[in-house]
Amino acid sequence: MLNNKTIAVVVPAFNEEKQISFVIETVPVFVDRIVVVNDGSTDKTEEVVKKLCVSKLNDSLFPITELKAVPKNRFNESESVLFDLNIIEKKYFAPSEVINKDESNDRIILINHSKNSGVGAAVATGYKWCKDHNIDCVVKIDGDGQMDPSELINICSPIIYDEVDYVKGNRLLHASSSVFIPKVRLIGNSILSILTKIASGYWRVSDTQTAYTAISKSAINSIRLYEIYNSYGYPNDILVKLNICNSTIREIQIKPVYGIGEKSKMKIGKVIPSLALLLFKGFFKRIWGKYFIKDFHPLFILYHLSFVLFILCIPFGINIIKYLTGEITGDKPILNSLMFMFLFISAFQSLLFAMWMDIQDNERLYK
Repeated sequence: MLNNKTIAVVVPAFNEEKQISFVIETVPVFVDRIVVVNDGSTDKTEEVVKKLCVSKLNDSLFPITELKAVPKNRFNESESVLFDLNIIEKKYFAPSEVINKDESNDRIILINHSKNSGVGAAVATGYKWCKDHNIDCVVKIDGDGQMDPSELINICSPIIYDEVDYVKGNRLLHASSSVFIPKVRLIGNSILSILTKIASGYWRVSDTQTAYTAISKSAINSIRLYEIYNSYGYPNDILVKLNICNSTIREIQIKPVYGIGEKSKMKIGKVIPSLALLLFKGFFKRIWGKYFIKDFHPLFILYHLSFVLFILCIPFGINIIKYLTGEITGDKPILNSLMFMFLFISAFQSLLFAMWMDIQDNERLYK
């Protein structure tokens, strides 16, 4: 506990029997709960965590209780509805079981997924437990031992002192990033960061694949946790969801760590296409959800106008190409050229204005 705020660490783990002990044992003492989500591991991850559950590491300073229903009256019916929804939504998460017999007093909480559901699903399950137990600040670290526990205090402090809603580590801010991070990952990370900037509206973020993050209680309650993307794209998806809710964000410099613990299971070449599609969908969800349904903004019109104009200029561009390649003969396609130039320039201008408005509107969220 810090500043009278409860802190929990969520650790998704899939076949991490070699590293999970180190991860749990090095979590700082000010962390109140360590929520390990065993995502259908086929090795001894569960057994290792169970042994830690009967050790002194499991001693808790004070109990944490689940959220309780608010007594109904004419003024708080909406709060009662939220509590009911919080119970109903449990069926949408990956099937799981809490192993602890005394959740309120144990420091280490072990949750088993009945089958491997993906790292995003494991994080969602951990977040859900923290939400149900009214945790103020939830930090996410991996179970592979590649995140420095000494940096946890820097990650969670802005949440603890009510400065922002979401904090993410950024390895690119470290002076060694250009020489220490593998080139393939650096390039892949840069591509995904650009796409995430556009999709999420957090135009100043980078190193978007970093999963060393902290989230506030209010932010956890503002998004639908069960809709978090199941696989490696979940950090990008969370950013989109948080932006729709106008959550504030900050990036903290962290050290890039490689060659310690297990090798990352993420394959950049396979992840980029699926994440690009996810972010494409996320962009339109954000634009419609934030700038049309919740509150109207002119950038909604400008974005869509640019897309329509780009589509309209395609037939004219095709006719010009056909003329240049000799498929169409006759007089020069002057009309096609003029229409293509007019539509393309108009589309490009609309897109630039929309992006400029988008950047300006979201600047207030980056602190």
